[in-house]
Amino acid sequence: MDTQDSLRYIACHDCDALFTAPTLQEGERIDCPRCGASLFSVRRNAVARAAAFTLAAAVFFVVANLFPFLTLKADYRESDMVLAQSVTGLEMAGYPPLASAVAIFTLVAPTLVIGGLLYLLLPLLAGRRWPGAAHLCRAVHEARRWNMVEVYLLGVLVSMLKLGSLAKLTLGTSFWSFVGLIICLTSAVACIDYREIWARLDMAREEGGR
Repeated sequence: MDTQDSLRYIACHDCDALFTAPTLQEGERIDCPRCGASLFSVRRNAVARAAAFTLAAAVFFVVANLFPFLTLKADYRESDMVLAQSVTGLEMAGYPPLASAVAIFTLVAPTLVIGGLLYLLLPLLAGRRWPGAAHLCRAVHEARRWNMVEVYLLGVLVSMLKLGSLAKLTLGTSFWSFVGLIICLTSAVACIDYREIWARLDMAREEGGR
């Protein structure tokens, strides 16, 4: 089934009803005629809002990797921890598989999701698409499940409760940027419906083409 067919027909995820999907305008949505489940919607200015949130997430992600995440002070000793040290620290402690998992979930996956969304959304604002956008859209859709920055933050908060009695902890600029990254990236993903992105990519003119 090609892109045109996948956009023309919709199967309800609740009752498996299959029906022809009408063309929607901004602000409209499709509900299943059999069970009433919400299936597909076209939000107003969805691409522009998602692009803005993704750009903000990119800025927060860069800041989160440049500045100290936590500062620990015990007696007369003080040390700063940057985000990447959570990976190198686990590897030096003898946990390379765990270090690899943390690197994938907190560094690699967010980079792929943010970069992929910018590659898709920014050209769509001008009604265009860049080469390979269709394949990248599938990859970004799959990469979302590997993006677990909120799980990492939860683990940090649990660790802070345990370390609070041993040392004085100070939250750095990177920590608050990481929180901003989670909020903006979650908002960007929530703004768009991938069926809408597929439809826009299908209608957009490829960069360099006629």
